[in-house]
Amino acid sequence: MVKRIFLVHGWEGGPERDWMPWLKNELEERGFDTIVPTLPDTENPKMGPWLEFLINSVENPDKDCYFVGHSLGCITILRYLETLKEGQEIGGTVLVAGFSDNLGYKEIDSFFEKPIEWDKIRSRCKRFIAIHSDDDPEVPLKHSGIFKEKLGAEVSIQHKMKHFDQGSGITELPVALESVLKLSK
Repeated sequence: MVKRIFLVHGWEGGPERDWMPWLKNELEERGFDTIVPTLPDTENPKMGPWLEFLINSVENPDKDCYFVGHSLGCITILRYLETLKEGQEIGGTVLVAGFSDNLGYKEIDSFFEKPIEWDKIRSRCKRFIAIHSDDDPEVPLKHSGIFKEKLGAEVSIQHKMKHFDQGSGITELPVALESVLKLSK
């Protein structure tokens, strides 16, 4: 069975931004079916439309289904995992510069209106890798510890990668590729 990978961009992101095109190409060269949905209204993200779009994009989640999220895309994936029925499980998730609260931005409050159901998420996905940078100006490093504690995530701290975005000069992200390959073995 072909393994499907969903790359989920963040706020103001998209399929052609940051390292998404590079990672999509690298994964496709290795035989993965790689999907990069363009989430709606990326300049003004709201959880409801983003979650619904992701649900419709994935359709049939299973153990051959993997996710890589960037920034706000990470909480979108976690909220997606909360929607899966008991017994539904995906193969693994890579969280790049992910966070578990609104970081003080009112614009993204809709993603954090209800508590995160950590236990439910863990029952739908057993394998997580959280990638953070030691100098991210947006996401404090403490979030890697939260993902380790709450999800049992393996943590990878990168040096001087800022927010892993195009504005910081990041257009390739080998650690994300290595993480997907590790999870999908």
